[in-house]
Amino acid sequence: MNRNVLVSFVILCLLSATLLIGCKVLVKASLDVIYVPTDFLTIQEAIDNAVSGDTIFVYSGIYYEQVIINKNVSLAGEDRDSTIIDGNGTGSVISITGVNNVGIEGFTIRRSGNSPSEYDSGIFIDHSNGNNISQNTITDNYHGINLQSSFNNIISDNTITSNYDGISLQSSFNNIISDNTIKDNYNGISLQSSGNNLISDNAITSNNYEGVSLYYSSDNIVSYNTIADNYEGMYLALYSTNNAIYSNNFNDSLQVSLDSTNNIWDYGNEGNYWNDYEKRYPNATERENPGIWNTSYIIDNHNQDNYPLVGMFSYFSIDLERETYYITIICNSTISDFKFEVGAETGNKIIQFNAKGKNGTIGFCRIRIPTELMNYPYIVLVGVHETAPTLLPLSDETYDYLYFTYIHSKDSITIISSKTLHLYYELLDKYDKLKNDLNDLNKTYHDLLNSHSNLQDNYSKLQEEYQEWNNSYQEHLSDYSLNVRNIRNLMYIVVAIAAIFIITTIYLSKHAHTSKTKISKIKDSAR
Repeated sequence: MNRNVLVSFVILCLLSATLLIGCKVLVKASLDVIYVPTDFLTIQEAIDNAVSGDTIFVYSGIYYEQVIINKNVSLAGEDRDSTIIDGNGTGSVISITGVNNVGIEGFTIRRSGNSPSEYDSGIFIDHSNGNNISQNTITDNYHGINLQSSFNNIISDNTITSNYDGISLQSSFNNIISDNTIKDNYNGISLQSSGNNLISDNAITSNNYEGVSLYYSSDNIVSYNTIADNYEGMYLALYSTNNAIYSNNFNDSLQVSLDSTNNIWDYGNEGNYWNDYEKRYPNATERENPGIWNTSYIIDNHNQDNYPLVGMFSYFSIDLERETYYITIICNSTISDFKFEVGAETGNKIIQFNAKGKNGTIGFCRIRIPTELMNYPYIVLVGVHETAPTLLPLSDETYDYLYFTYIHSKDSITIISSKTLHLYYELLDKYDKLKNDLNDLNKTYHDLLNSHSNLQDNYSKLQEEYQEWNNSYQEHLSDYSLNVRNIRNLMYIVVAIAAIFIITTIYLSKHAHTSKTKISKIKDSAR
């Protein structure tokens, strides 16, 4: 290769490289996944160059930014503890305004500004719908997460700590707040002029003021939450009505305060657990439906829990074959290490958990199990010892309600829904049915045999009666024959007598006539 050709080749390579470098943004912007800081140094730069539907994957590191999301993208952090977006104490760390269906997952989001008038937040969502905020740590902000006039958002599985407000909603509807840990904030969850939201399965603990507060907010559901060690568990301000509040654990020195009326504190014969219940109602006993106190928990003149729980409420989700099932437990033990498995060889469905309490005291569990998950006969083991569960009358085609008691010890509790036992019971049922059918057949046979014996006895009696009638008939027939013969002989005699009489009469008549003739002749001769 001569020198000129070599120089031309090198120049061509350099030009190609330059073109490729210049086109880098265009090429990366069209990809489904954009990497930070590989493709772009900052998260905001990646968003600015993304197209709708892209995912921006952020590697671990600290990113000092105020991120504005103005298109439909998803942010995914490599690790929630080490992928950090730091607002550096200014404004909102992440703002989603006027755009829908954004996802944020796997970050630590910290240090917003501190201005309530500017809605400074870890995540600020304004007029934005259908977003999913999950698996993040949100800390040291004014508002942890703040929704303004936003609908159908999901906030789940986040740890929200050391903010002024953990989660706050203003004029926002149909949102789901679930499976979050909300602790050590000034306020936990606050709703203002918001409705039809679901607040479920959150741990709302150790907040300096209110765990959950509702201001001018109605038709919300607050359920399956643990609300504990806050200054005030829950506050319902004026005009907050028709909220359904059930299956929560209230464990605060001041459980609930309210200025509103007509809220609902129980659902489906189950209310809430109140840790001061026994102190307030020392003479209360359980209902016939065990696990429920028989005396209502009075909150004020307009609000009361009609079915307060004897034990704390626990709530567990199970994912199996693309379906999610929910197990609920009311128990006076502390439950831990809940797990579910399917026996590899037997196919048995197995629930196992630890139930801790003071040794030697009596524990109880009332467990609701979806029948689509487990519907075979149940075996309950406390340690290695079997205890007989009671299937409560509440059970139906959708749920089985099991109730059992035990002595607190270090043993775990195992609930087995046994397919083998189910087959055994099926065979036993079929055996019992066949046995009953056999008994019915035997009974029918014996009834027929008795009927046959009765018929045979009747037949013998009839034979005897027939023989008697036949003998009588033969006697009558013999008498009849004799009478016939006598009558015939008599008739013969009568006929014979009549014939003799006739003959005699004829003879005498003829003889008389002859004699008369002879006399006349004699007379004539005499003359």
